[in-house]
Amino acid sequence: MTEVTITAKDVKALRDRTGAGMMDCKKALTESNGDVEKAIEILRVKQGKRIEDRGERVPTEGTVQTYIHSNGKVGVLVEVDTETDFVARNEELIAFARDIALHIAAAAPEYVSQDEVDEDRKQAELRVYEQEAADKPENVRAKIAEGKLRKWYETVVLLDQPHVNGDKYDGKTISQLLDEVRSKTGENVIIWRFARFAVGS
Repeated sequence: MTEVTITAKDVKALRDRTGAGMMDCKKALTESNGDVEKAIEILRVKQGKRIEDRGERVPTEGTVQTYIHSNGKVGVLVEVDTETDFVARNEELIAFARDIALHIAAAAPEYVSQDEVDEDRKQAELRVYEQEAADKPENVRAKIAEGKLRKWYETVVLLDQPHVNGDKYDGKTISQLLDEVRSKTGENVIIWRFARFAVGS
């Protein structure tokens, strides 16, 4: 059987349908050789009730929220999309979107998710980390480089970052907080895009 190439777009589409994590979606698609229905089945078997096939329930409603830092030098616009206008107008969702905007202002991520990271840039980072691990035993070099790449993702990828308000969110990542919002609303909520403005940059 020919091995199917799993693209970042495939992974994102499965994530949008199930709410499962990016890596879990990628593993399920690899295991099912690209068969989406089988991948959903694999996720449901492994993760049980936490996985729900949202089918074609595409987020077409949403909210745009802002955050302007008190010094007026940093500002953020963020779009959080939902399936229904009812949820989009929900105070809890609006508060979540505002908290994400505040986080973006402080943490300055460059991408929403890992699949948006340019492959050339990712490989360049990986080469640097492999070089840094060159003096380590050969059997652990790849693992060290992968670990450093994960830490780098935390600096540039929004979903991988722990929320800057650690006291309020107990060190949870934006991805974990998003999953909680999805569970509460029962809808396919996504952070669609953001723009961060800083004076002089």
